[in-house]
Amino acid sequence: MGIERVERPLELKGELLGFVFRVYQGTGGAYPALEWVEEKPSTDDFEGFRKVYEPFLEFRLGKEFDELYVLREDGRIIGTVALVYNLEGKDVWWVPEEIKNEKTGLIEFFMVDPSYKGKGYGSKLLEFAVGRLKELGKEAYVITFPHLEAYSYYMKKGFTKVMDYGEFVVLKKES
Repeated sequence: MGIERVERPLELKGELLGFVFRVYQGTGGAYPALEWVEEKPSTDDFEGFRKVYEPFLEFRLGKEFDELYVLREDGRIIGTVALVYNLEGKDVWWVPEEIKNEKTGLIEFFMVDPSYKGKGYGSKLLEFAVGRLKELGKEAYVITFPHLEAYSYYMKKGFTKVMDYGEFVVLKKES
């Protein structure tokens, strides 16, 4: 089981939508946060989820991610991670100006299917992403919500808090 680079991310949109919905269900609707949605769909409403998440996913796949990787088991996506490092000219309003520079590499869209939790897949994906950014000469950052389980996970993995930014928190991997 290896980490595969997705050359044409938009072609995987349907499969990724299903994967992200499984994460949404498995986290009881906590992730993705869908913070822009007034009334979040219930965790058994795929159609409602698709309606609010698909345009956002399409935007991210087509215009935001510089690289996308998936981890599969038996042909099924069980984990994802994306890298965003060409910040110039991108609508990344959620990235503070203080860290917008050519050395910044963001780890985004980092998820593992909750039914595979605790098997080391997240660590494998995260180490891969940090290593890939290092290869590119970038410093690894994560922008997340402080109330998510992911926050303490990143702290355990050697990230440190750089700053609060609105409702987000900015973390950086110390080399």
